[in-house]
Amino acid sequence: MNLAAAANETLAHQSNLLVYSAMAVYTLAFLAHMAEWVFGSRSKVGRTAAALTAEAKASASVSVTVAQKGGGTAVLERPKVVTKAVGTSRDVPDGPGAHGGTEKGDLYGRIAISLTVLAWALHVGGVLTRALSVQRAPWGNMYEFSTTFAAVAVTFYLVLLALKKNVRWIGLPLVTTVLLDLGLAVSVLYTASDQLVPALHSYWLWIHVSCAIISGAVLYLGAVATLLYLFRDRYEAKLADPEGEQPGAFATSVLERLPSAASLDKFAYRINATVFPLWTFTIIAGAIWAEAAWGRYWGWDPKEVWSFITWVAYACYLHARATAGWKGRKAAVLGLIAFACYLFNYYGVNIFVTGLHSYAGV
Repeated sequence: MNLAAAANETLAHQSNLLVYSAMAVYTLAFLAHMAEWVFGSRSKVGRTAAALTAEAKASASVSVTVAQKGGGTAVLERPKVVTKAVGTSRDVPDGPGAHGGTEKGDLYGRIAISLTVLAWALHVGGVLTRALSVQRAPWGNMYEFSTTFAAVAVTFYLVLLALKKNVRWIGLPLVTTVLLDLGLAVSVLYTASDQLVPALHSYWLWIHVSCAIISGAVLYLGAVATLLYLFRDRYEAKLADPEGEQPGAFATSVLERLPSAASLDKFAYRINATVFPLWTFTIIAGAIWAEAAWGRYWGWDPKEVWSFITWVAYACYLHARATAGWKGRKAAVLGLIAFACYLFNYYGVNIFVTGLHSYAGV
């Protein structure tokens, strides 16, 4: 083994150590985020709903007391629990740590963010070291794509925090899924450092695949917000209907710590609308690369087909948001279907379908 090969092998080993170290710190960040959710305050909307509900109960109690003392019958209207934001207001996420959180909850939240930053630094170090070990872009197979994808998702989350956006509520689901992604990458998708197949030797690898990773990572944040929106919206609908079935204790404990449904919906829409042009460019760049590699822009390869299906699904979502009858839950379901298409395009096509883009390495 020559010195260059030995150095590359050492770098690959260091990359693995950095990724495993990042997973360990992400685990600590997960525990800190859990502690923040347990000890942190409810969202502003949750606190308002709880206060109005308590007021309604107190009024009802006074009414019963007056009636029992023979003071006549008092008819008191139940205060309406308003939990959804007015459409014209500038609503912002108001989850844990964003609006007057408890001191203990805020402390755990700060610890969680600090640990996430440390884990992110180790994670990015592992990705860069992998790139040095193979002397190319570190996304030539599913293992490298997965680790880079998770690093980019955390990067965008930390950027939003640095821009003073109240998005700490997304930290727990993000860290959880990053741990799952890295666990799958190192256990099932792991591929030793190696060079690319000839078709991938192109500068378009840096352009096309990097855009696909960035698009997917940002779309993932939108998908998380969309899924949480569906739960939160149903929770608010139950609160707004005091005569109907009320949320259980566990659902209340979890969902009242989320931002309002309007905030989640607006966040998801802005994320998806912002990154959609980049996903469009990703497909165009892939077509240009296909022409250079295989002599045709479009050949209905499974990867190309599902990339287009994903594009159509997100186009339908954005169109639905602009159509009055499809706003809200219907549009949210379309958004989740669109992200499911992205996931199948990555996992399903790479692992289970044979095509020109079969670079899974597993």
